Amino acid sequence: MAEIPEVLFVCVHNAGRSQMAAALLQHHGLGRIAVRSAGSEPADRVNPAAVEALAEWGLDITTEVPSKLTTGDVQASDVVITMGCGDTCPVFPGKRYLDWRLDDPAGKGVDAVRPIRDDIDRRVRSLVAELLD
Repeated sequence: MAEIPEVLFVCVHNAGRSQMAAALLQHHGLGRIAVRSAGSEPADRVNPAAVEALAEWGLDITTEVPSKLTTGDVQASDVVITMGCGDTCPVFPGKRYLDWRLDDPAGKGVDAVRPIRDDIDRRVRSLVAELLD
């Protein structure tokens, strides 16, 4: 793995789960992990309930914009974490792939998104401990 590990979060719309995971990993990684996120079919904007759920913890993702997954994103990453992108995520030898089964926050209010945020936070904290141990 690279000196600074690179992690890519991928979900369909890059508007909820992957955006929250990227923000939480940036926060908990304290600049020691390179983070990116992308979607197989990016939405026009980040899910407002995801924005609100992270804002409750002092994390601001209001300027984030969903982006299209590219093979370059995957090639540049040491760890690729999928969150329901199906078979659209390209696979390269030597990359570590994890699939985090998470509810999709699309169309849900902040009350329904909080448990998803909390689950992502637990997983991200575990990943940070593993990558930086």
